[in-house]
Amino acid sequence: RSEFPGARGPKHHLKRLNAPNHWMLDKMSGVWAPRPSCGPHKLRESIPLVLLIRNRLKYALTYREVRLILNQRAVKVDGKVRSDATFPVGFMDTVEIEKSGDCFRLLLDTKGRFFLHRIEKTEAEYKLCKVNPKVNFLWPPRASPSL
Repeated sequence: RSEFPGARGPKHHLKRLNAPNHWMLDKMSGVWAPRPSCGPHKLRESIPLVLLIRNRLKYALTYREVRLILNQRAVKVDGKVRSDATFPVGFMDTVEIEKSGDCFRLLLDTKGRFFLHRIEKTEAEYKLCKVNPKVNFLWPPRASPSL
């Protein structure tokens, strides 16, 4: 018997009902959901690449078709070719499909769900990384020194 009870290593499965709501998966089309692989975004703050291509963009009908598209090295995420179907795509990432010439940026709508905003190829080259809050350094206002 092992002296370390419980799961060994990270979890590799994700049930549909436990998937984040902003993925907008239906309940009745299977038991499992694609679990995002380890990458630049957290599980709850990202969406797998397979869901973008199949469910949102409708470029494929099945998971197998998505893998065929990705293995042709036709999809770039932030300028790098990604062939992992469960690669996590997060906020402000750019997704470029070279064969169709489409570029998208992943944004959030007012209800906190991901949506793909179509952008130009020149806009896909840069990425907004961080917005710093505006800071007023002279608060409270001080009287100017009198001479």
